[in-house]
Amino acid sequence: MRRRVTISDLAEAAGVSTATVDRVLNGRSTVRRATAIHVLEVAREMGFHAAPLLEKRLTGERENLTIGLVLLSTEPEFYHKFQAEAEAAAQAESGMRLRVLTEYAANSSPAATVAALERLAPKVQAIGLVAVDHPRVSEAVSGLHARGIPVIALLSDLAQGVRHAYLGVNNLKVGRVAASMLARAIPKGAGGALALFVGGQLWHGHELRETGFRSYIRRERPDLVLLDTQVNLDTDDLTYEAAIALMARHPGLRGIYCCGGGRNGVIRAIREERRQGAVDVIANELTETTRRALADGIVSLVIDTPVREICEALFGLARVAVKERAGPGDVANMPAAGGPVSARTASGGPAMSGPATGGPGQVFLPMRLILPESL
Repeated sequence: MRRRVTISDLAEAAGVSTATVDRVLNGRSTVRRATAIHVLEVAREMGFHAAPLLEKRLTGERENLTIGLVLLSTEPEFYHKFQAEAEAAAQAESGMRLRVLTEYAANSSPAATVAALERLAPKVQAIGLVAVDHPRVSEAVSGLHARGIPVIALLSDLAQGVRHAYLGVNNLKVGRVAASMLARAIPKGAGGALALFVGGQLWHGHELRETGFRSYIRRERPDLVLLDTQVNLDTDDLTYEAAIALMARHPGLRGIYCCGGGRNGVIRAIREERRQGAVDVIANELTETTRRALADGIVSLVIDTPVREICEALFGLARVAVKERAGPGDVANMPAAGGPVSARTASGGPAMSGPATGGPGQVFLPMRLILPESL
């Protein structure tokens, strides 16, 4: 029986390294086309088992994957950046043809989310969803699952046990980080009050951030007063008015953490009341407004979401989910999109936990901490 040709055999015959053959096999763009064609010709001559795959790579017959994104209209600066990063990451993917279709929910209500999902469903193979955790949303995700369209929760978890996976930062840790940074600026025993803003009671991510924040302060700084949580619907105007009222009612207010949207309203209120230095602010997402606020001493820390990394991981998760749904006969030899599927923590270890509908459960990526000195 003729011995099966190995990658090492092919590399030796073609006069290249095994790493080069591996890159050609996986469709990576770091190999010159002339080299890839030479490897293909040698592979054909030797009867290498993956020669048809190599030919497919070089002739452009790549697999197609269309992914839908449901984002929100309430924070246009952040979500337009998210869409742009997703489209750029899709264009940069060389292993397959990726297409990203984006729908914006008019608001965060379950009805608006379900409507956006219904608009996307006929056009896509998988969906990345930013939404509140509500029974109507869970029902819609369950219906998509039954139709073979996996849904990946982005930024804030939802429909646990139904969605394919959660992908984003560890929101409990985000809350703890925000609390620790505010507390460090206040000498122990000095007293004072801290305030929290959340977008709404149905945001699972905001709930976890609030929990992490409150648990840290209770444990480490019981001398500080935690005011009742403010609901701002992720809107700047409502946050601005509430922040002005808080500063008027609580002269001892020392810090504000905005768990979600509305950060521009807090920054505007501090600036107008000239309370920078007296009232510290922690905000999420590096935008032009938060960048200026960092430089002006209004914001002491920005906790930034790794949007590009989330988009790349989304492609990998969606590829695997669609492949599992389609079966090996329908999506044979589908190449990996966006690199390895498993996200990793800042320490390099796995960042996955718990199964969900055959998916990985939760995939955590490291948050970015941006200080004024980082600018």
